[in-house]
Amino acid sequence: MNLKFFCPRWGSENLSWNDFLQKIKEAGFSGVEYAISNSTTHEELNQVWELAEQLKLEVIPQHYETADPDFSRHHDTLAAWFEKVSPYQAPKIDCQTGRDFFSFEQNKQLIELAAAHTRNTSVKVYHETHRSKFAFAAHVTKEYLTRIPELEITLDASHWVNVAETYLDEQHEAMELAISRTGHIHARVGYPEGPQVPDPRVPEWQEAVEKHLAWWDKVADKFKAAGTDFTITPEFGPFPYMVPLPFTRQPITDQWEVNVYMMQLLRDRYQNW
Repeated sequence: MNLKFFCPRWGSENLSWNDFLQKIKEAGFSGVEYAISNSTTHEELNQVWELAEQLKLEVIPQHYETADPDFSRHHDTLAAWFEKVSPYQAPKIDCQTGRDFFSFEQNKQLIELAAAHTRNTSVKVYHETHRSKFAFAAHVTKEYLTRIPELEITLDASHWVNVAETYLDEQHEAMELAISRTGHIHARVGYPEGPQVPDPRVPEWQEAVEKHLAWWDKVADKFKAAGTDFTITPEFGPFPYMVPLPFTRQPITDQWEVNVYMMQLLRDRYQNW
């Protein structure tokens, strides 16, 4: 099993691409997970891929923005996004797909769009377990995974913990199925009242950390058995995911430090797994 860690661009947009990619390279990341807007230009995409290639970094494109409640427009916008990123080499794509209020058949059409992209480019698309998307809850995603055998996911269990307001102890079957179909993980730690603990390093949040580690350990077992790359994006985010100090909007901890900490924690845990 080859471990690869990807740093989110999210939260570091104040840095130039050159400075940001140099920073993640020096920190030990294998690449960047890049949330690409529908309005991002090919000029910027070309710049990012050229700089990444120079530094021997990889880029995971992330789709996040399509939210149109009109299904027809939503479908066409997502199709245009896949067309936009199709020229760019990537180890995989993370996709926040569909809407929680679309029907099963509507969301299935969007999943099929992603499958067509994979057939055309050989780049696998993993559908992120994310609030407001089709995979917003463990029990709902279980139905999709059961009915669509080829469906694979980016496991971000922090959202499911928040949606269910539990650590999902009563949803063992759904979690086991999800883990078996995981191709990428977002290593953010959620808790029943929120998608991101204030700081995973402090004692009061260790129950939440341990719950997530237990799921990630099973994903690590899966990748070890397959002998393939285990890709992880530590994805603690800035405000409003990170709680600010009252009246100041100053973060209560440093996002970069937390994500580097998560990378180091998981590297130490899995490098000799």
